[in-house]
This record gives sequence, C-alpha cells and structure tokens, in this order.
Amino acid sequence: MLELHGITKTFNPGTVNEKRALNGVELLMNDGDFATIIGSNGAGKSTMFNCIAGSFYPDTGCVLMDGMDITFVPEHRRAVYIGRLFQDPLMGTAPHMTIEENLAIAYLRASRHEHAIFSRISKKEKQQFREWLSMLNMGLEDRMSSPVGLLSGGQRQALTLLMATVVTPKVLLLDEHTAALDPTTAAKVLELTRQIVAERKITCLMVTHNMHQALEMGNRTLMMDDGRIVYDIAGKEREGMTVEDLLEKFAGRTGEDFDNDRILLSTEQNK
Repeated sequence: MLELHGITKTFNPGTVNEKRALNGVELLMNDGDFATIIGSNGAGKSTMFNCIAGSFYPDTGCVLMDGMDITFVPEHRRAVYIGRLFQDPLMGTAPHMTIEENLAIAYLRASRHEHAIFSRISKKEKQQFREWLSMLNMGLEDRMSSPVGLLSGGQRQALTLLMATVVTPKVLLLDEHTAALDPTTAAKVLELTRQIVAERKITCLMVTHNMHQALEMGNRTLMMDDGRIVYDIAGKEREGMTVEDLLEKFAGRTGEDFDNDRILLSTEQNK
C-alpha cells in the first residue's frame, strides 16, 4: 500500500541551522496495516508524515502508493487519498463555517470525481452526514448548523477524524491526535479511531507519546531515532512485549535512554 525508500530531508542546508530531519527512511506498509510510531523529540516522526502527505518533497528517495510513484505529486492532489489529523484540534477545520459545511468540503475534496469540488451536497448526502455524526455520540447531529469554532476540543477532534475518513482514504496519518485532549475525551476519540480504522480496513500510521497505546493499538509498532526507523515490531513478538521491553529495545538500538518526558510520564501513570 505505502512504501518509502531512501527518504532523506535536510532543512536549511549549508547554514548554521542545517538539520538532517530524515536520514534514509525505509518503510513498507501493507494494505490494512495499523502502525503506531514512537520516538524522542526530533526523531523525524512528523517530518516523515509531512513527506508522505506532500507538505514538502524529499531531497532523495521515493514515496510509492499502490505501486505508483507519488514523490512529487502536490499535497492537494494527495489529499484525495490521504487523510490526516494533527495534535492541535484547531487544525483541519474551518472554525467560522458550520459542521455541515466542513463535512461537505471534506466530502467533496476527497471525492474521486474530477469536478466534485464544484458540486452541491444532496439531501441524501446531508442525511448521511447526520448519521455519521450520530455515531460519535456527542449530539453533533443536532448541531449541524453550528459554527465549528463553538465546539470543544474533543468534539472538534472527533469531527476532524470523521472529516478525514468521510470518504475512506487509502492512508490515514494521525499525528498525536489525542495529546491535547483531557484523558476522558482522549480515550473516547481513541476508541472512535480504533473503530473507524478497523471497520474500513484503513492503512494507518499513528504517532503517539503513550507507550501503552503504542503496544495496544494496531498490529505494528515503529520506533524512530535520528531520522530513521530503528525498530519495527509486529506479530507474536509484539503481543508479548511490555513497555519496559520497548524502552530496553530503544536503548539497545540507539545506545541512549529515551529522553521524551511525556512518554516517560505516560509510562509512570499507566503502571
């Protein structure tokens, strides 16, 4: 489904601020894989997402989707088949537009029809929006004419998740999409994520700072360090792994201890 081969990216090359963000990334995601991603600050997690989404082009390497080279396909064209959520609930929606209007834009943008963005939403499609919103169990189906800016962070993130999957994407990128929410709301959005990804068999990559989520969600766990994927675990080996085992693996692969305070804090809180 998704392949990254030899991806490198250096920001501000030739200056005192030069930063090698990606360093020969290799990744193969099979159809329906759900991989969680962990790593220290600056490991390259979000940068890899930006490369997949087309926010920038890599210096070297290629990105393939379904065998097609999309390395230099513009970001707006990739949005047809790549859904994405960010850590900030304010991103991904238009706050001054209504819930219905936001869903309509997401629906038309992700449509495979060439001139879909200039189309109108039918009564049948509006009813479908209402049914999808009711699945969130947040009462948003009765507030379709309300501006999105009036929603809470959790409601907005749940809506963004729905918008990203309103037309099933080939790949879904989740960049710590529950990190800014309170624990109760985060758990609800996470369960919605699990449900939607499983029901639609979406190929998914999820960055998380929670080590327990990294082992409990999906079927694979990737570990990044210094712009590379240094560890990729799945199957029976992953099923029997503990958080402590994962931390030991990180130290063994990188020669240093984990330095992400949020990850270490989540480890202590879940003991």
